[in-house]
Amino acid sequence: MRCLTCEKLSFQIICKDCQKNLLTPSFYKREIEEGFYNYSFYTLSELEDLISSKYYFFGDRVFNILAKLSFEKFALNFFYEKQVLAVPIDDHTRHEFSHSAILARALKSEFILPSYNTLRATNIVKYAGRDKEFREKNPRHFQLTNFHDKTTILCDDIITTGATIREAKKALEKKNNKVLFSLTLADAKL
Repeated sequence: MRCLTCEKLSFQIICKDCQKNLLTPSFYKREIEEGFYNYSFYTLSELEDLISSKYYFFGDRVFNILAKLSFEKFALNFFYEKQVLAVPIDDHTRHEFSHSAILARALKSEFILPSYNTLRATNIVKYAGRDKEFREKNPRHFQLTNFHDKTTILCDDIITTGATIREAKKALEKKNNKVLFSLTLADAKL
């Protein structure tokens, strides 16, 4: 097969050279509401083509590589006084896999445990290419499973306006859950 980024022959969908030279994560911090932060590892311009792979059958392989390079490394350096649950934002399977569940799985470590099927959108609306006003007028209406009194981290692929993350945070907090912060692969505002 050929590497998606450089098109050289490779045993992986993204070759080792591109993983090392093009996909080295940085760490970006954005306050999305007072005292609540999102941390991202890439700018959207760095990953736009790779993130769009979530719409294709091979996207799970791309997301597994991106998750390993960023979320997994983060988890190895994360310490907290008790176990924290990584909650993927709407981990519903739409294209044979859930990209947000792949990201949450990469966080599994001594202090972080993924929690799947916890937070589901009941309004399936596509936000891609939509502005902040559209996103706020068309909320996801998250439904929370029997999940309360937990300490959590939210996980998603992209942060654009922050509306989805704020809505997910509120849904968790209504059930007395504490949301420490959110993690995304890419930030569209950078």
